[in-house]
Parts: sequence; C-alpha cells; structure tokens
Amino acid sequence: MASTPGASGAGAPEGRERDDAGAGLLRSAVRRDLVDTLANLPSTQRDGLTAQELSGRVGLHVTTVRFHLEQLVDAGLLASHSVRSPGAGRPSKKYLVAPGSLDAPPREESLTRLAELLAQSFTARTPDGDALTPEQAGAAWAHAHAADLIGQVATTDPATTAGAWLSKVGAMVDVLRSWGYTPAVRTQDDGRTADVDIVRCPFLDLARDRPEVVCGVHRGLMRGTLEVLGEHDAELSLTPFVEATRCTAHVTTRTPFAPAGGTS
Repeated sequence: MASTPGASGAGAPEGRERDDAGAGLLRSAVRRDLVDTLANLPSTQRDGLTAQELSGRVGLHVTTVRFHLEQLVDAGLLASHSVRSPGAGRPSKKYLVAPGSLDAPPREESLTRLAELLAQSFTARTPDGDALTPEQAGAAWAHAHAADLIGQVATTDPATTAGAWLSKVGAMVDVLRSWGYTPAVRTQDDGRTADVDIVRCPFLDLARDRPEVVCGVHRGLMRGTLEVLGEHDAELSLTPFVEATRCTAHVTTRTPFAPAGGTS
C-alpha cells in the first residue's frame, strides 16, 4: 500500500501506521465490499461513486456506508472529491480507490518468500522421509502462517451454508493477496463452488517456465489455508493460463449444506 514518508514521534513510520490501519480495516467484510466495488468500476465511472450510490450497490443504509467510507479515507485506502451537480444544488462527494493503495507487495518481497518456502521444502521431510513437493511446501507454509494473516477464526467446523463457505473462501483470498496475487471470486452451484481467478501473479515468468513449481505452491497455499479453516474435505483444482496472465482455481465444498432456514 502507499506510504507517507517521515515518522510520527518515536513510534513506527507514519506510512507503516497507515498500512497497518488499512489492513485492519479490510478485515471487515463490509469495507472489503466497498473497496472491491470501487476497484472494479467500469471506465465510465472512474470518478467514483457517492455514498448514496454505494448504498444501493452493497445493500446498506447510506449512513452506515458513509461511516465506513470515511474510515477508509482516513486510512488512505480511498480518496474523496467533490463533483458539482447540474443546477444549483450542493456538490456531490464521490469516493474512489486511492492511487497505489491496493498495490500488491513488491515483487522482490514475493520472490523472497517463494525462495524461502522452496528452500524449506528441501530440508523438511514427509513422514516417509521424502522432500516436500511444492504443493506440500505451500500447504505447510499456510498451516504455519495463514492464521496470523486471517485473524480470529469464528469456527473451524466445516461450513454448512453458502455464506459460511464463501466467508472461508474469502479468507483464502486474503492469504493469496498477502503473497501479491490479485484474486477475483465467482460462484456457482448455489454457492458450493467458487471459481477464483488469479491475476497479476508475481511469479509469472517462473510459472511459464516451471508451472509444476509455481502452480503447486498455489494449490498448496489454498489447500493449506482451507485446512486451517477446518475445510479438510474440499475439492480443489487449478487451471493454469486460462488467459496469458490469468489462472483459475476451482474450489468446491463436499459438506452438505443445511436446509433453507437451517443453521451453520
């Protein structure tokens, strides 16, 4: 995320404080929804949306939306500006994603993380004494680190509703984002299956040369994260290079959903 040079007193640099605040704010599903909505606006709406317009998009009262928007502006994730409306009315306040606020981690940082993971795969061993495969190494990393990235997990019981399942898929997406990927999620099969498009891969050149390594790590990160969340029986596959810079993961829960009106 974008940072502001300088320091504030004897504490951490101001930019780092803003980054940490932004990461904390995005643990809220409401705020993630607002940011995602603004980040995916068509070119005809690049000047942003008003709180009233966003209220209609996300299905919340405008007062609630405005509160969350101001929190995101204060953290540097969103920016706001006034747009004069036709006639003599007051200018409208529009919100948009702040330049650089959603940048992925630096490519060098992502490559360092991948190198460390693969180095560990040569020293760690399976119960049979074999070196870890890239997928096993990715899963091991997720088991060691995903909980810190996800934060408090409400339950590790397998999800029994579409909403509970998709919240776990959302946590998996957060882990992928921490690695520098830019995931986007679509659902099908009444919410049982999530198609996760993975774009802006920080390892794209390596993936083209050694897809078995990079794609294996991808699968391991996703599988391991779902296991941390209690989803040990999910089906997961990865289709590499659906387009030149896009791969797609397919994740399906095998756990039966509760009947309509049931509880998770």
